[in-house]
Amino acid sequence: MSFEEIIFEKKNHVAYITLNRPQARNALTMNTYRELETALMDIDADHEVRVVVITGAGKGFCSGDDVKQVMLDPDRIREREVHARQQVRAKPTPAAALLMNINRPVIAAVNGPAVGWGMDLALMCDIRIASENAFFGEIFVLRGLVPDIGGILCLPRIVGPSKAYELLFTGDVINAAQALEIGLVSRVVPHEELMAAASALAEKIAANPPLAVRRIKEGVRRSLGYNVDAIGEYITSSLGVLFQTDDHKEGATAFIEKRSPVFKGK
Repeated sequence: MSFEEIIFEKKNHVAYITLNRPQARNALTMNTYRELETALMDIDADHEVRVVVITGAGKGFCSGDDVKQVMLDPDRIREREVHARQQVRAKPTPAAALLMNINRPVIAAVNGPAVGWGMDLALMCDIRIASENAFFGEIFVLRGLVPDIGGILCLPRIVGPSKAYELLFTGDVINAAQALEIGLVSRVVPHEELMAAASALAEKIAANPPLAVRRIKEGVRRSLGYNVDAIGEYITSSLGVLFQTDDHKEGATAFIEKRSPVFKGK
């Protein structure tokens, strides 16, 4: 299979997914989401893959959604408005659901900015290793939106509710050292050593009995109370409302125009 916006490779029982839009700090288009979903489905069906590593090409891990395409495209706006009017059962974001339900360990090798859905992507991985150049931000509130499963479900379990609320309510961006201090990442390494460190850890895990590793992952997630479907339904239904608000349009437009947004609560 061929991909345009990700690089997908397998080596020594490890699958590597590299977001590959370096010119946009790996901002996600609808096509990027589809390719990520395809790669995750391929991994799920391949019993030779024991560990997954996700990273970004160039200087960024993932700068979140491509705002012009995902948030401000007229066709996407109409699609969301129709969805919001239809009283259907909300479902988790497909990429998030696939990532959260995959039974292999997933390592995020965070090489640069991880903001918006980029931070959510890192949070939905089981282990995060950061380059000293990495930084993290749950900036959804600044766009008048709620995070995906990474921010709502995973972040409070990783750093505790109080620090999670602070990051979610403010949209503050923190650097790699701060992320290490609060337990958001397990280690910080020099930038040029990041992929070597991530690959070494992945291959060390892959050398262990894969059935036992998968059972351990499932056991830990059960103990933490990961109810992906219920949280996914809440997030999707919330976004159906918030995408129609003036505050969301103001947040997205202000970002494009590089000015401070003025929110009015409607």
